[in-house]
Amino acid sequence: MMENTQRQNQHTLNEPISFSGVGLHSGKQVNITLKPAIPGFGIRFQRVDLPDQPTVKADVDFVVDTSRNTTLEHNGARVSTIEHLMAALVGTGVDNALIEIDGPEVPIMDGSALPFVKVIQQVGTQDQDAKKIYYSIDQNITYYDEEKKVEMVAMPSVDYRVTALIDFNSPVLGTQHANLKGLQEFIQQIAPCRTFVFLHELEYLLKNNLIKGGDINNAIVVVDRKMTEAELAPLAKAFNRTEIAVQSEGILNNVELRFPNEPARHKLLDVIGDLALIGFPINAHIIANRPGHASNVEFARKIKAYIKKNKHAQNIPIYNPNLPPIFDLRRIERTLPHRYPMLLVDKIIELSDSQVIGIKNVTFNEQFFQGHFPGNPVMPGVLQIEALAQCGGILALNTLPDPEAYSTYFLKIDNCKFKQRVVPGDTMVLKMELLNPIRRGIVEMRGTVFIGNKVATEADLVAQIVKEGKTQQ
Repeated sequence: MMENTQRQNQHTLNEPISFSGVGLHSGKQVNITLKPAIPGFGIRFQRVDLPDQPTVKADVDFVVDTSRNTTLEHNGARVSTIEHLMAALVGTGVDNALIEIDGPEVPIMDGSALPFVKVIQQVGTQDQDAKKIYYSIDQNITYYDEEKKVEMVAMPSVDYRVTALIDFNSPVLGTQHANLKGLQEFIQQIAPCRTFVFLHELEYLLKNNLIKGGDINNAIVVVDRKMTEAELAPLAKAFNRTEIAVQSEGILNNVELRFPNEPARHKLLDVIGDLALIGFPINAHIIANRPGHASNVEFARKIKAYIKKNKHAQNIPIYNPNLPPIFDLRRIERTLPHRYPMLLVDKIIELSDSQVIGIKNVTFNEQFFQGHFPGNPVMPGVLQIEALAQCGGILALNTLPDPEAYSTYFLKIDNCKFKQRVVPGDTMVLKMELLNPIRRGIVEMRGTVFIGNKVATEADLVAQIVKEGKTQQ
């Protein structure tokens, strides 16, 4: 797992904004208010029409139904048809928001994400003082539903890309595909694409009173058989129209497609909305063949489980011994005053204004092993901290134009934990990160010792930079 900082910080709305619409399945008028939220809040729905106004987080763990849409429920807060609004939030870069809703279903609007995007654009978004961490995968994650012939795969990528393919054996739709090369394309290329339904599905929904808020203008109806005037009449009545027609391309009521492959683009929109329920922004290339809400959600669960299992690895430095070091041992000796047997850093492989990564190869020939558990050699924890401190000294002194004229003296060690033994044969990867800008020579750092992909030791350290010849304060 690696961290990617495409968009450096989290974002929320500049101010609250409200809108209304009709729920597709419930037929009820619903009022929604999108409100700004603090960093780390995520996206949460609040049923303000219910006692105690319960909330449910937009997370795959709370999905309870995917039969006709994606439905969340937790602590009595149930909200359905969330996928188009979720896609709009992803596409506009909103990480944190409270969504107040006074009904059980997000309004269908025109069947796309564009009305939600326009609402968000009215108030705009603001940069928040918190980093946005993207999670990347280092192997393919696959999902396959043999019964529905759904195939989905997430492949390693430097950004977020989606490819959707549909094939319903329909002479009207044929085989279609759509691509999103980056979220910057979402608003223009994907957001306007409306949901679609086949006529036989629509007839079933109407017959069973399962689509009370439907309208010709909020869905593309694909007519997959010849229709007589007598068969069209009930549909016209259901949609409060005097008449309904079928154009030659097989689309009900002569609805003009916004894109030739609008159905495939809408399936891609649904994938984005449903995968937002992973709860973490990801970098991956998603390829979805014949996706649907059920498969999207199951795939989201699989990706989330992978991220949670490997989340600890996102900050693990990668040590490639074939690459030349930034500082070799001779350069380290010119920077630090330490010498054998107390020089505990062999090389520096990364160095910036805020972070340093060093390497210490632990061998049985270390002098401290002669007296420290000779029959069971374990590197003393205090020396692990010393190795971190020496790396921290290099980080601190690297900020000065004449580092040779200064030394670092450590003032405090906090939150020190030893989680794994360090023994001969181990390679210690020493990471020191600056916690705050250096002020008046005081350096606050967080140190971590990695052995492979496991944390062996961690601590917070405070040091002072002192010019040689002056008395330490």
